[in-house]
Amino acid sequence: MWDVPVITDPTVPANRPDTVGLLHDKTEKTRLLIDIALPEDSNVNTKETEELSKYKDLQIEVSRMWKVRTNTAPVIFGALGTIGKGLDQNLQLLPGHPSVKELQITLMRTAHSIGKRWGKSL
Repeated sequence: MWDVPVITDPTVPANRPDTVGLLHDKTEKTRLLIDIALPEDSNVNTKETEELSKYKDLQIEVSRMWKVRTNTAPVIFGALGTIGKGLDQNLQLLPGHPSVKELQITLMRTAHSIGKRWGKSL
């Protein structure tokens, strides 16, 4: 799911993780809230902390409603490739355990494709 609000009994203000919503592992009885952000390079660590606190209420509510363990994994990259302190740890929570290098290459290729589309060289 992406860009879909998570339905909860009481209203939770931050109930819509930006890019990827919930990953559910039925065997482990866990749910993973994933939020991806690309702030300015100077704000990477601040944004990571902000995302963790922003979705804390939703994490608690999902755990209570569905009786599962719930974690939040913010995946934060600076606009120019800077990474936050907790990125490696958060990537280990994702299926497939992507590396920082793989994500940086993907972001650079995406930026290159967008630049070509708009007629700008990166």
